[in-house]
Amino acid sequence: MAQHTLLLVATRKGAWLYFTDAARQHWQVSGPHFLGHTIHHVVLDPRDGRTLLAAAKTGHLGPTLFRSTDLGRSWQESRRPPAFGPAIGGLAPRAVDHSFWLTPGHASEPDCWYAGTSPQGLFRSEDGGQTWFPASTINDDPQYREWMGTVQDGTPDGPKLHSIIVDPRDPTHLYIGMSGGGVHESFDRGHSFRPLVNGLEVVEGFDPAKVSFHDPHCIRLCPSRPDRLYQQNHCGIYRLDRPSDIWQRIGRNLPAEVGDVGFPMVVHPRNADCAWVFPMDGTQVWPRTSPGGSPAVYGTQDAGTSWQRLDTGLPAAQAWWTVKRQAMTADSHDPVGLYFGNNCGEVWLSRNEGRHWERLAQHLPEIYALETARIDGAPPV
Repeated sequence: MAQHTLLLVATRKGAWLYFTDAARQHWQVSGPHFLGHTIHHVVLDPRDGRTLLAAAKTGHLGPTLFRSTDLGRSWQESRRPPAFGPAIGGLAPRAVDHSFWLTPGHASEPDCWYAGTSPQGLFRSEDGGQTWFPASTINDDPQYREWMGTVQDGTPDGPKLHSIIVDPRDPTHLYIGMSGGGVHESFDRGHSFRPLVNGLEVVEGFDPAKVSFHDPHCIRLCPSRPDRLYQQNHCGIYRLDRPSDIWQRIGRNLPAEVGDVGFPMVVHPRNADCAWVFPMDGTQVWPRTSPGGSPAVYGTQDAGTSWQRLDTGLPAAQAWWTVKRQAMTADSHDPVGLYFGNNCGEVWLSRNEGRHWERLAQHLPEIYALETARIDGAPPV
Protein backbone atom coordinates (compact mmCIF):
# COMPACT_ATOMS: atom_id res chain seq x y z
CA MET A 1 0.00 0.00 0.00
CA ALA A 2 1.40 3.37 -1.03
CA GLN A 3 2.38 5.79 1.68
CA HIS A 4 1.72 9.51 1.51
CA THR A 5 3.07 12.42 3.52
CA LEU A 6 0.53 14.67 5.18
CA LEU A 7 1.25 18.29 6.05
CA LEU A 8 -1.24 19.77 8.52
CA VAL A 9 -1.52 23.57 8.40
CA ALA A 10 -3.25 25.44 11.24
CA THR A 11 -3.98 29.12 10.66
CA ARG A 12 -5.76 32.12 12.10
CA LYS A 13 -8.75 31.46 9.82
CA GLY A 14 -8.96 27.68 9.43
CA ALA A 15 -6.97 24.55 8.62
CA TRP A 16 -5.63 23.00 5.40
CA LEU A 17 -4.34 19.48 4.77
CA TYR A 18 -1.69 18.93 2.09
CA PHE A 19 -0.96 15.43 0.76
CA THR A 20 1.97 14.23 -1.35
CA ASP A 21 3.65 11.00 -2.44
CA ALA A 22 7.18 9.89 -1.58
CA ALA A 23 8.76 12.26 -4.12
CA ARG A 24 7.17 15.30 -2.44
CA GLN A 25 6.85 16.95 -5.85
CA HIS A 26 3.09 17.05 -6.42
CA TRP A 27 0.67 18.08 -3.69
CA GLN A 28 -3.08 17.83 -3.25
CA VAL A 29 -4.90 20.05 -0.81
CA SER A 30 -7.99 19.56 1.32
CA GLY A 31 -9.52 22.64 2.86
CA PRO A 32 -10.30 24.98 4.23
CA HIS A 33 -11.56 23.15 7.27
CA PHE A 34 -13.25 25.33 9.93
CA LEU A 35 -13.04 28.47 7.82
CA GLY A 36 -13.09 31.48 10.11
CA HIS A 37 -12.07 29.53 13.21
CA THR A 38 -8.72 30.22 14.83
CA ILE A 39 -6.93 26.86 14.65
CA HIS A 40 -3.94 26.66 16.95
CA HIS A 41 -2.85 23.07 16.30
CA VAL A 42 -3.85 20.06 14.16
CA VAL A 43 -2.23 16.70 14.91
CA LEU A 44 -2.56 13.20 13.43
CA ASP A 45 -2.47 10.30 15.87
CA PRO A 46 0.55 8.20 14.81
CA ARG A 47 -0.86 5.19 16.66
CA ASP A 48 -3.72 4.63 14.23
CA GLY A 49 -2.78 6.84 11.26
CA ARG A 50 -6.26 8.26 10.73
CA THR A 51 -7.46 10.19 13.80
CA LEU A 52 -7.01 13.96 13.72
CA LEU A 53 -7.49 16.43 16.56
CA ALA A 54 -7.82 20.18 15.96
CA ALA A 55 -7.65 22.88 18.64
CA ALA A 56 -10.13 25.59 17.64
CA LYS A 57 -11.60 28.85 18.85
CA THR A 58 -14.37 31.03 17.44
CA GLY A 59 -16.04 34.14 18.68
CA HIS A 60 -19.39 32.46 19.24
CA LEU A 61 -18.32 28.94 20.23
CA GLY A 62 -15.31 29.85 22.32
CA PRO A 63 -12.47 27.33 22.79
CA THR A 64 -13.15 23.76 21.73
CA LEU A 65 -11.60 20.71 20.08
CA PHE A 66 -12.68 18.82 16.98
CA ARG A 67 -11.98 15.19 16.14
CA SER A 68 -11.91 13.30 12.85
CA THR A 69 -11.44 9.55 12.44
CA ASP A 70 -11.37 9.64 8.62
CA LEU A 71 -8.49 12.02 7.86
CA GLY A 72 -10.65 15.12 7.81
CA ARG A 73 -13.59 13.94 5.71
CA SER A 74 -15.85 14.60 8.70
CA TRP A 75 -15.39 16.20 12.11
CA GLN A 76 -17.11 15.98 15.50
CA GLU A 77 -16.76 18.44 18.36
CA SER A 78 -15.39 17.08 21.64
CA ARG A 79 -18.16 16.42 24.12
CA ARG A 80 -16.10 17.93 26.94
CA PRO A 81 -13.24 20.25 25.83
CA PRO A 82 -10.52 21.29 28.29
CA ALA A 83 -11.92 23.55 31.02
CA PHE A 84 -10.69 24.62 34.43
CA GLY A 85 -12.70 23.58 37.47
CA PRO A 86 -13.92 25.92 40.21
CA ALA A 87 -11.21 27.96 41.92
CA ILE A 88 -9.92 26.43 45.15
CA GLY A 89 -7.93 27.65 48.13
CA GLY A 90 -8.54 31.34 47.49
CA LEU A 91 -6.96 31.24 44.02
CA ALA A 92 -8.40 33.47 41.32
CA PRO A 93 -10.76 31.64 38.95
CA ARG A 94 -9.54 31.00 35.42
CA ALA A 95 -11.18 30.15 32.11
CA VAL A 96 -9.52 28.48 29.13
CA ASP A 97 -9.05 31.04 26.38
CA HIS A 98 -7.86 28.43 23.88
CA SER A 99 -6.20 25.05 23.65
CA PHE A 100 -2.76 25.65 22.23
CA TRP A 101 -0.80 22.38 22.11
CA LEU A 102 -1.87 18.78 21.41
CA THR A 103 0.28 15.70 22.04
CA PRO A 104 -0.68 12.05 21.50
CA GLY A 105 0.03 9.84 24.50
CA HIS A 106 2.49 6.98 24.70
CA ALA A 107 2.26 4.14 22.17
CA SER A 108 1.12 1.85 25.01
CA GLU A 109 -1.84 4.15 25.76
CA PRO A 110 -3.72 4.24 22.43
CA ASP A 111 -6.58 6.55 23.47
CA CYS A 112 -4.55 8.99 25.58
CA TRP A 113 -3.94 12.60 24.52
CA TYR A 114 -2.57 15.66 26.32
CA ALA A 115 -3.55 19.29 25.72
CA GLY A 116 -1.86 22.48 26.88
CA THR A 117 -3.94 25.62 27.19
CA SER A 118 -3.81 29.39 27.51
CA PRO A 119 -3.69 30.37 30.32
CA GLN A 120 -1.38 27.58 31.42
CA GLY A 121 -3.14 24.30 32.10
CA LEU A 122 -2.50 20.63 31.38
CA PHE A 123 -5.38 18.35 30.39
CA ARG A 124 -5.66 14.66 29.51
CA SER A 125 -8.11 12.63 27.45
CA GLU A 126 -8.40 8.86 27.73
CA ASP A 127 -11.04 8.37 25.03
CA GLY A 128 -9.27 9.66 21.95
CA GLY A 129 -9.98 13.34 22.54
CA GLN A 130 -13.72 13.18 23.11
CA THR A 131 -13.63 14.23 26.78
CA TRP A 132 -10.91 16.08 28.69
CA PHE A 133 -10.06 16.41 32.38
CA PRO A 134 -7.35 18.24 34.34
CA ALA A 135 -4.18 16.13 34.19
CA SER A 136 -2.12 17.74 36.90
CA THR A 137 -2.20 19.43 40.27
CA ILE A 138 -0.22 22.31 38.74
CA ASN A 139 -3.45 23.77 37.32
CA ASP A 140 -4.44 24.84 40.85
CA ASP A 141 -1.16 24.67 42.75
CA PRO A 142 -0.44 28.05 44.44
CA GLN A 143 3.29 27.86 43.68
CA TYR A 144 2.70 27.07 40.02
CA ARG A 145 0.02 29.71 39.72
CA GLU A 146 2.57 32.23 41.00
CA TRP A 147 5.11 31.06 38.45
CA MET A 148 2.52 31.28 35.67
CA GLY A 149 1.79 34.93 36.44
CA THR A 150 -1.57 36.52 35.75
CA VAL A 151 -3.64 36.07 32.61
CA GLN A 152 -2.42 39.51 31.51
CA ASP A 153 1.22 38.36 31.58
CA GLY A 154 3.13 36.32 29.03
CA THR A 155 3.31 36.35 25.26
CA PRO A 156 1.36 38.73 23.00
CA ASP A 157 -1.15 35.94 22.26
CA GLY A 158 -1.48 35.08 25.94
CA PRO A 159 0.42 32.81 28.35
CA LYS A 160 0.65 29.17 27.28
CA LEU A 161 1.48 25.65 28.37
CA HIS A 162 3.24 24.04 25.43
CA SER A 163 5.84 21.52 24.31
CA ILE A 164 4.16 18.56 26.00
CA ILE A 165 6.63 15.70 25.55
CA VAL A 166 6.04 12.04 26.43
CA ASP A 167 9.22 9.97 26.83
CA PRO A 168 8.91 7.21 24.19
CA ARG A 169 10.47 4.76 26.66
CA ASP A 170 8.23 5.57 29.64
CA PRO A 171 4.60 6.80 29.61
CA THR A 172 4.97 8.22 33.13
CA HIS A 173 7.84 10.56 32.16
CA LEU A 174 6.73 13.94 30.75
CA TYR A 175 8.22 17.36 30.02
CA ILE A 176 6.31 20.63 29.59
CA GLY A 177 7.12 24.27 28.92
CA MET A 178 5.24 27.25 30.29
CA SER A 179 5.43 30.73 28.78
CA GLY A 180 5.98 32.08 31.27
CA GLY A 181 6.80 29.76 34.08
CA GLY A 182 9.74 27.61 32.99
CA VAL A 183 10.48 24.03 31.95
CA HIS A 184 9.19 21.20 34.13
CA GLU A 185 9.52 17.42 34.38
CA SER A 186 7.13 14.77 35.70
CA PHE A 187 7.65 11.12 36.63
CA ASP A 188 3.99 10.30 37.38
CA ARG A 189 2.12 10.98 34.11
CA GLY A 190 1.89 14.68 34.88
CA HIS A 191 0.19 14.57 38.25
CA SER A 192 3.16 16.44 39.72
CA PHE A 193 6.13 18.27 38.21
CA ARG A 194 9.46 19.72 39.24
CA PRO A 195 11.28 22.67 37.61
CA LEU A 196 14.07 21.97 35.14
CA VAL A 197 15.61 25.40 34.61
CA ASN A 198 19.25 25.12 35.72
CA GLY A 199 21.54 26.87 33.25
CA LEU A 200 18.76 28.81 31.53
CA GLU A 201 19.19 32.55 31.37
CA VAL A 202 16.52 35.19 31.94
CA VAL A 203 16.14 38.80 30.89
CA GLU A 204 18.94 40.94 32.27
CA GLY A 205 18.14 42.37 35.66
CA PHE A 206 15.88 39.51 36.73
CA ASP A 207 16.72 36.61 39.04
CA PRO A 208 17.14 33.25 37.23
CA ALA A 209 16.43 31.47 40.53
CA LYS A 210 12.79 32.61 40.24
CA VAL A 211 10.97 30.22 37.93
CA SER A 212 8.39 32.86 37.01
CA PHE A 213 11.02 34.76 35.00
CA HIS A 214 11.75 31.81 32.70
CA ASP A 215 10.13 31.83 29.26
CA PRO A 216 10.79 28.71 27.13
CA HIS A 217 9.46 29.04 23.60
CA CYS A 218 9.74 25.47 22.27
CA ILE A 219 11.25 22.23 23.59
CA ARG A 220 11.97 19.14 21.49
CA LEU A 221 13.15 15.64 22.44
CA CYS A 222 15.36 13.75 19.98
CA PRO A 223 13.60 10.55 18.82
CA SER A 224 16.93 8.85 18.16
CA ARG A 225 18.35 9.81 21.57
CA PRO A 226 15.56 10.47 24.07
CA ASP A 227 18.01 11.66 26.70
CA ARG A 228 18.80 14.73 24.57
CA LEU A 229 16.52 17.77 24.39
CA TYR A 230 16.85 21.05 22.53
CA GLN A 231 15.15 24.27 23.50
CA GLN A 232 14.45 27.63 21.88
CA ASN A 233 14.02 30.15 24.69
CA HIS A 234 13.29 33.85 25.13
CA CYS A 235 16.97 34.03 26.10
CA GLY A 236 18.70 31.76 23.62
CA ILE A 237 19.02 28.22 22.26
CA TYR A 238 19.94 25.37 24.60
CA ARG A 239 20.72 21.66 24.69
CA LEU A 240 20.25 19.27 27.61
CA ASP A 241 21.82 15.80 27.82
CA ARG A 242 20.36 13.70 30.61
CA PRO A 243 20.98 12.66 33.30
CA SER A 244 22.38 16.20 33.65
CA ASP A 245 19.83 18.82 34.67
CA ILE A 246 21.91 21.77 33.44
CA TRP A 247 21.01 23.31 30.08
CA GLN A 248 23.93 24.36 27.88
CA ARG A 249 23.50 27.50 25.78
CA ILE A 250 24.50 26.58 22.22
CA GLY A 251 22.90 29.53 20.45
CA ARG A 252 25.82 31.89 21.02
CA ASN A 253 27.57 30.02 18.23
CA LEU A 254 25.21 31.67 15.73
CA PRO A 255 26.44 34.90 14.09
CA ALA A 256 26.21 37.80 16.53
CA GLU A 257 24.30 39.95 14.03
CA VAL A 258 21.60 37.25 13.84
CA GLY A 259 21.47 36.21 17.47
CA ASP A 260 19.80 33.16 18.97
CA VAL A 261 16.31 34.46 19.69
CA GLY A 262 13.36 32.85 17.96
CA PHE A 263 10.43 30.52 18.50
CA PRO A 264 10.52 27.22 16.55
CA MET A 265 12.89 24.33 17.22
CA VAL A 266 13.05 21.25 14.97
CA VAL A 267 15.12 18.09 15.48
CA HIS A 268 16.21 15.43 13.03
CA PRO A 269 14.19 12.20 13.38
CA ARG A 270 17.30 9.98 13.23
CA ASN A 271 20.35 12.14 14.04
CA ALA A 272 20.40 13.72 17.50
CA ASP A 273 23.28 16.02 16.51
CA CYS A 274 21.17 17.70 13.84
CA ALA A 275 18.60 20.44 14.54
CA TRP A 276 17.18 23.58 12.94
CA VAL A 277 15.91 26.97 14.14
CA PHE A 278 14.45 30.09 12.55
CA PRO A 279 15.99 33.18 14.22
CA MET A 280 14.08 36.44 14.47
CA ASP A 281 15.01 39.97 15.41
CA GLY A 282 14.87 40.07 19.19
CA THR A 283 16.60 43.40 19.69
CA GLN A 284 15.25 46.46 21.45
CA VAL A 285 11.44 46.36 21.12
CA TRP A 286 11.38 42.82 19.69
CA PRO A 287 9.98 43.62 16.22
CA ARG A 288 9.54 39.87 15.61
CA THR A 289 10.75 40.00 12.02
CA SER A 290 13.53 38.26 10.13
CA PRO A 291 16.88 39.86 11.11
CA GLY A 292 17.55 42.61 8.59
CA GLY A 293 14.55 41.52 6.52
CA SER A 294 16.59 38.56 5.26
CA PRO A 295 14.99 35.31 6.48
CA ALA A 296 16.99 32.12 6.92
CA VAL A 297 16.91 28.79 8.65
CA TYR A 298 20.01 27.89 10.64
CA GLY A 299 21.00 24.26 11.06
CA THR A 300 23.53 22.40 13.16
CA GLN A 301 25.04 18.98 12.48
CA ASP A 302 27.22 18.88 15.58
CA ALA A 303 24.74 19.43 18.42
CA GLY A 304 25.11 23.20 18.35
CA THR A 305 28.88 23.61 18.18
CA SER A 306 28.45 25.30 14.80
CA TRP A 307 25.54 26.54 12.70
CA GLN A 308 25.06 26.90 8.95
CA ARG A 309 22.87 29.51 7.28
CA LEU A 310 20.35 27.80 4.98
CA ASP A 311 18.65 30.41 2.79
CA THR A 312 18.95 29.30 -0.84
CA GLY A 313 15.61 30.00 -2.49
CA LEU A 314 14.34 32.30 0.26
CA PRO A 315 13.92 36.06 -0.30
CA ALA A 316 17.25 37.84 0.00
CA ALA A 317 15.91 41.17 1.25
CA GLN A 318 12.79 43.12 2.26
CA ALA A 319 11.07 40.02 3.68
CA TRP A 320 9.95 41.15 7.13
CA TRP A 321 8.17 38.05 8.34
CA THR A 322 8.78 35.47 11.01
CA VAL A 323 7.73 31.99 12.14
CA LYS A 324 5.71 31.05 15.23
CA ARG A 325 6.82 28.34 17.66
CA GLN A 326 4.66 25.53 16.23
CA ALA A 327 4.99 26.56 12.58
CA MET A 328 8.14 24.64 11.63
CA THR A 329 8.44 20.88 11.31
CA ALA A 330 10.24 17.98 9.63
CA ASP A 331 9.11 14.80 7.90
CA SER A 332 10.74 11.37 8.21
CA HIS A 333 12.06 11.00 4.66
CA ASP A 334 15.71 10.53 3.74
CA PRO A 335 16.81 13.22 3.18
CA VAL A 336 14.54 14.89 5.69
CA GLY A 337 12.03 17.40 4.40
CA LEU A 338 11.73 20.66 6.32
CA TYR A 339 8.67 22.92 6.32
CA PHE A 340 7.86 26.27 7.84
CA GLY A 341 4.90 28.63 7.63
CA ASN A 342 5.19 32.34 8.21
CA ASN A 343 2.94 35.04 9.57
CA CYS A 344 2.29 36.21 6.00
CA GLY A 345 0.47 33.00 5.05
CA GLU A 346 3.25 31.28 3.10
CA VAL A 347 4.44 27.67 3.47
CA TRP A 348 8.02 26.92 2.47
CA LEU A 349 9.47 23.47 1.77
CA SER A 350 12.96 21.99 1.56
CA ARG A 351 13.33 18.40 0.35
CA ASN A 352 17.00 18.25 1.30
CA GLU A 353 17.32 19.31 4.94
CA GLY A 354 17.37 23.03 4.24
CA ARG A 355 19.91 23.23 1.43
CA HIS A 356 17.29 24.61 -0.97
CA TRP A 357 13.86 26.12 -0.33
CA GLU A 358 10.77 26.61 -2.47
CA ARG A 359 7.35 28.04 -1.72
CA LEU A 360 4.67 25.38 -1.40
CA ALA A 361 1.68 27.64 -0.64
CA GLN A 362 0.87 31.33 -0.36
CA HIS A 363 -2.06 33.65 0.38
CA LEU A 364 -3.15 31.59 3.38
CA PRO A 365 -4.12 33.28 6.64
CA GLU A 366 -1.41 33.78 9.26
CA ILE A 367 0.07 30.36 9.97
CA TYR A 368 0.04 29.16 13.57
CA ALA A 369 1.26 25.56 13.35
CA LEU A 370 2.57 22.88 10.99
CA GLU A 371 2.80 19.14 11.57
CA THR A 372 3.74 16.23 9.29
CA ALA A 373 2.69 12.59 9.33
CA ARG A 374 2.76 9.46 7.17
CA ILE A 375 -0.50 7.86 6.06
CA ASP A 376 -1.21 4.64 4.19
CA GLY A 377 -3.31 4.54 1.06
CA ALA A 378 -4.75 7.25 -1.13
CA PRO A 379 -5.36 10.70 0.35
CA PRO A 380 -9.01 11.72 0.95
CA VAL A 381 -9.05 14.45 -1.71
